[in-house]
Amino acid sequence: MEWLIEFGRASGLAHIELGNAVMILIGGLFIYLAIAHKFEPLLLVPIGFGIILGNMPFEPGFGQGVYSEGSVLYYIYQGVKTGVFPPLIFLGIGAMTDFSTLIAQPRLIILGAAAQIGIFFTLIAAIFLGSQFPVLGLAAPGDNMELLRAAASIGIIGGADGPTAIFVASQLAPDLLGAVAVSAYSYMALVPVIQPPIMRWLTTEEERKIRMPAPPEVSARQRILFPVVGLLVCVFIVPDTLPLLGMLFFGNLLKESGVTARLAKTARDPLIDSVTILLGLTVGASTQASSFLSPRSIVVFALGLFAFSISTAGGVLFARLFNLFTKNKINPLIGAAGVSAVPMAARVAHGVGQESDPQNYLIWQAMCPNVAGVIGSAVAAGVLLVILR
Repeated sequence: MEWLIEFGRASGLAHIELGNAVMILIGGLFIYLAIAHKFEPLLLVPIGFGIILGNMPFEPGFGQGVYSEGSVLYYIYQGVKTGVFPPLIFLGIGAMTDFSTLIAQPRLIILGAAAQIGIFFTLIAAIFLGSQFPVLGLAAPGDNMELLRAAASIGIIGGADGPTAIFVASQLAPDLLGAVAVSAYSYMALVPVIQPPIMRWLTTEEERKIRMPAPPEVSARQRILFPVVGLLVCVFIVPDTLPLLGMLFFGNLLKESGVTARLAKTARDPLIDSVTILLGLTVGASTQASSFLSPRSIVVFALGLFAFSISTAGGVLFARLFNLFTKNKINPLIGAAGVSAVPMAARVAHGVGQESDPQNYLIWQAMCPNVAGVIGSAVAAGVLLVILR
């Protein structure tokens, strides 16, 4: 009987706490949303299962649970902590992205930049909250640089780009990495829920009915030159964009060159799928209740929603402003696609437009600010890293 009692004391049931149970329920909710409602299942299923995995109760003294040194997840997680996984995700994104709409409609690129405004508004808001309310735990009292880094890591959620958010948080505020990553991917999955009300509120019926001409065709030479020229321009201006945009443009060159089809297929299929599994699982597993269930995490989620909403509004309002100075009107709905959630944000803009005019096809126009937003969020991340790292 003695060994049976000892076995019971060592079991997870003997050490489970309320926080573990809450996080396990949250992980189950993520999986439910992914399967039942098709909310970014490729992201939410690994993250949700990782949350459950990371909150399995262990006997005190076991170490860091699933992240105990020497465990397989400990070594996989180094790809997140060191910033290796996000550039590999960008390699796959580049290999599956068609930049033709951006090349054909350069004037719409600015919408992708305008939609990054939420990053900087939220950075300011986080600095204010962290300095005025130290109890929130965004940084140690009096440590202004730590607060700035935490604020930047939270603000980048407004770009709606999970890999970029993870990359910035891993470099500037590793303690916030779990909360930032889960927040960023949650709001990416909820694009169809969050964006439409904001888009309808900020536009009129007439504006939503604006029809835009189909973009002109782009030559193969232009598509090949774009990743090379884009890399040179972006990295010369903001060198810290190299890890993300270097891989993005390299992947795109593999796709467009016409002579590396096998490499492009590997990058956009097995490579990105494998990295997504590892990244999602380990990020989810990093959300242990002991550190995740805190006022700080609530602030991260609240400010993340604020950032995403402001970015959406910024893109729409800038498109309306742009229309005051041009004869070729832009449908303001495509401004909301300037966030980096590719291609979901473009599809949402197209869908909201069709509510007012079923014959209005905005998907190709919306893809321009959408892919521009990927570049814009990476450039914004590079600026923050240059200043704060």
